[in-house]
Amino acid sequence: MAAPVGATVQTARAARKRAPGGWLVSPSVAVLLLWMIVPLGMTLYFSVIRYNLLYPGEKAFVGLENFSYFITDAGFLPGMGNTLILVASVLLISVVLGVLISALLEAAEFTGRGIVRVLLISPFFIMPTVSALVWKNLIFHPVSGVLAALWKFFGAQPVDWLAQYPLLSIVIIVAWQWLPFAILILMTAMQSLDQEQQEAARLDGAGAVAIFWHLTLPHLARPIAVVVMIETIFLLSIFAEIFTTTSGGPGYASTNLAYLIYSQALLQFDVGTASAGGLIAVLLANIAAFVLVRMLGKNLTDKH
Repeated sequence: MAAPVGATVQTARAARKRAPGGWLVSPSVAVLLLWMIVPLGMTLYFSVIRYNLLYPGEKAFVGLENFSYFITDAGFLPGMGNTLILVASVLLISVVLGVLISALLEAAEFTGRGIVRVLLISPFFIMPTVSALVWKNLIFHPVSGVLAALWKFFGAQPVDWLAQYPLLSIVIIVAWQWLPFAILILMTAMQSLDQEQQEAARLDGAGAVAIFWHLTLPHLARPIAVVVMIETIFLLSIFAEIFTTTSGGPGYASTNLAYLIYSQALLQFDVGTASAGGLIAVLLANIAAFVLVRMLGKNLTDKH
């Protein structure tokens, strides 16, 4: 006589509880929870009190006042706008150039292609502060920079990029750092492209543009979704490049949410408002991650 389904399920659950796997994993899970919950709990605590580093002994519960102050701060709307512009611009540059460069490297046979691949992905492994200093002092500098020398060679007046076009300069620096990541992911995906399918398309009279549009791009749909998801999460917290080059200026011209939170905490010493801003930024990042994960999941489901 077969055992009832409920008894079978209970037996399976009891067996899983007795299995050593759960006990072996529990320490790492506990450490991970503490690693996340303790900072989050402290941030929540500071976000509802008035706490200034200049007066550490004075604390008072203010409820949602810090959130209201952060949202109504003069730098919030420019910071939000700059954050969106920065993320969207870098994603556009990374995806478009990443696809084109990966396709060209896969299609063209030439001596030293392996070296070119290594050089293309190498900027991704440079520390953000170092790359920002290189761009600031060796490329964008209005007196001794490479672009200034190029402008003078053609008889034009050198441009102070970081002063006149601060946000564009940040976009260029960050895109230079993250484009190699897109190239690495997309170039790896290109290796699995069905060569027989491409050859059959060529025999049927399809040109290079048609093959790229109808075969290569659909094949890269999932890798592109992965690039967009991962880069968005990291681009929302860009800080070192702004701190090293423009310090968020002139005014709020290159301030993003991450730099605005830093300014509230360590320049104005207002930990309460900075904590509220940090929670707002975390909320926005989670919304973006949720939307992108759903998009990626839908993409994977449609492909299968």
